[in-house]
Amino acid sequence: MKIAVINGSPKGKYSITLQTVLYLERKYPEHQFCVLNAGQKIKALEKDFSEAKSLIESSDAVLFSYPVYTFLAPSQLHRFIELMKANGVETAGKFATQISTSKHFYDVTAHKYIEENSLDMGMKYIRGLSADMEDLLSDRGREDAEKFFDRFLWSVRESIYTVAPDGSKAFTAISATVPDGEFAKKSGKDIVIITDNTDPESNLSSMINRFRRVFGYETRIVNISEYALAGGCLGCFRCAVSEKCVYKDGFDTFLRENIQKADAIVYAFTVSDHSMGARFKMYDDRNFCNGHRTVTVGMPVGYLVSGNYSAENNLRTVIEARCETGGNFLSGVATDERETDKQIDSLAKSLQFALETGHTAPQNFWGVGGMKIFRDLIYQMRGMMRADHKFYKKQGIYDFPQKKFFTSMKMYLVGLLLSNEKILSKMGNKMNEGMLMPYNKLFREMDKKK
Repeated sequence: MKIAVINGSPKGKYSITLQTVLYLERKYPEHQFCVLNAGQKIKALEKDFSEAKSLIESSDAVLFSYPVYTFLAPSQLHRFIELMKANGVETAGKFATQISTSKHFYDVTAHKYIEENSLDMGMKYIRGLSADMEDLLSDRGREDAEKFFDRFLWSVRESIYTVAPDGSKAFTAISATVPDGEFAKKSGKDIVIITDNTDPESNLSSMINRFRRVFGYETRIVNISEYALAGGCLGCFRCAVSEKCVYKDGFDTFLRENIQKADAIVYAFTVSDHSMGARFKMYDDRNFCNGHRTVTVGMPVGYLVSGNYSAENNLRTVIEARCETGGNFLSGVATDERETDKQIDSLAKSLQFALETGHTAPQNFWGVGGMKIFRDLIYQMRGMMRADHKFYKKQGIYDFPQKKFFTSMKMYLVGLLLSNEKILSKMGNKMNEGMLMPYNKLFREMDKKK
């Protein structure tokens, strides 16, 4: 596959983000990575865009690579995308994805910007990689980069990509038949579908039935409308110590034994009052018997949603954020707005891929930021929230910055250098080269092993 890498960093070859691309180029030599330093060359590209147009149109996929600047991609990459549209670059049907580096502060809005513009240009968008600036220098970071690219290649092969909303409120019918060659049913995995649906003739029922037919494993349904919940969460915090709910309806035990021990969860609901509905909210609130513990971390999840989901910006944010904070891989959201059968089939394939490969993705701003807030909260309230405190200690969540003494000392040194104009003028690109030294060392070691 020929991949056009649009490097949006104004630093060009000194971009930290680009190092992840160079790492993948070494790990996957069967694919061609063609780098265009668009951020650095933006003034020249404004005068002559022919080089960029030729590269993109001759490629099978476009990979946007950039650092997150102020909630979004750098202005140079914004301008490049404007030029792509103004010059009529033929991108329809090409695959698109992205790699960004940041400290995860609003990487979500930066990624959404690239996604939306890719869809504007008729591209088949596949979820990208949001990495910390130093992730590539750790075993976990390199594993995440490889998992991302493996999923990208799998998505291309299986034609799994984001469907652009068309703004229509007309819902599509769900087919009762299953195409030939769909997955044979397998055993050994427990997949639970949680719903509050009570209408067997509804679109949501048809969506659930379609998913169960095409999914590769047997599934079971838990209908929370049928469970005799005694009431909504009272916020009494008694479970913070005992891990048991004050209600005597047995829901805490049922939740842990019949839902949270599953291998994957699919939530199925109809949009109601810009939310999942009161019954689902009661179910969510009663999950607080687990406190702030991410007890299902690593579990893939999916959603079947009936209704005008594309117009519900807040609900879409809630769904993504709850997956990120909980450490769950969001395998997809299938709706009945358009191409419903395709969406459901894609969700089924993606969920099965995540189950069978153990696929996870690094957390974005919602997950990283949320856990830092909870980290500080639980530590401060550890005397009361004993169960949470014990869990956070065991999971190594207490990663306070004051523990990273040597990193702090290095930053003092960098601060001194940046504050001295004479030293800076003599250094030239030495600082950028110094930042790339550990990456160059990694690449030299990789090249020796070939």
